[in-house]
Amino acid sequence: MQLRHYPKSGVARRLAATVETADSALAQLRGLTFRRSLPEGYALAFRFGSARPRDVHMLFVFVPLDVIWVEEGVVRRVERLRPWRGIARERADLLLELPAGAADGVEPGDELVLERT
Repeated sequence: MQLRHYPKSGVARRLAATVETADSALAQLRGLTFRRSLPEGYALAFRFGSARPRDVHMLFVFVPLDVIWVEEGVVRRVERLRPWRGIARERADLLLELPAGAADGVEPGDELVLERT
């Protein structure tokens, strides 16, 4: 699976070539905790059945992350969170975690699409 970014203005691009999904409750709870590095072009996707406020915490996460909250394919918020101390919340039905810097240029109102490869 890959993640495509469709900005409000500009050219579409691939944001992540490798997308892992956290579909089980355990995978969602674990997220990216205890990982010491992330490969370039990687994203972890949390897909939910409905939109509601979704929390992200960085406890036991050793690397900075770009986190994107998406509702019905439209970006609601993009935030860079620091290891151990970051915490944020926003409404979403899709939550994406990427290596810090990977979401540069992604803004609220842009569209993101998970595509099968």
